Amino acid sequence: MTPDELAALAHLRRARDFIDREFARPLNVTAMADAALMSTAHFSRKFRAAYGETPYSYLMTRRIERAKALLREGAQVTDACMAVGCTSLGSFSSRFTEIVGETPSEYRSRDHRGLEGVPPCVSIHATRPRRTTATA
Repeated sequence: MTPDELAALAHLRRARDFIDREFARPLNVTAMADAALMSTAHFSRKFRAAYGETPYSYLMTRRIERAKALLREGAQVTDACMAVGCTSLGSFSSRFTEIVGETPSEYRSRDHRGLEGVPPCVSIHATRPRRTTATA
C-alpha cells in the first residue's frame, strides 16, 4: 500500500470508530465523512471499498446489533428502537427483520438462554447481524 492509501485507511478507521461510539446519536453520512476528513462522496466510495458495505449500512448493522442485545435482556421493542438511535419504529422493525430474519418482537420472545455462560468475545460473533450483498 502506498502512504496515501494507508492514510486514507487510517481516516476510514477513525470514521468507523466514530460510528461504533456514536451509533445512538442521530448520524448522517456527512457527519461520518467529517470524522474521516473526507468529502461525503469520496468517503462513501472508499468506505464501501474498504469494508464491503455503505457507511449507512454499517451504522444500521451496529444499531441492530445493539438492539438485539437489549431485546435479549428483555427491553421493549420501542425502548430498544429509541435507545439505538432510530426514530421510526416502523423503519427500525423493517430493517431489523431484513437483517435478522425475524421481527424484533419474535426475536425478543425467543429463548436466548443458550448464550448464558458463553464468553462475550464469542457471543458477540455468534449474535452479530450478517448482511448479504443484496441488503448492503
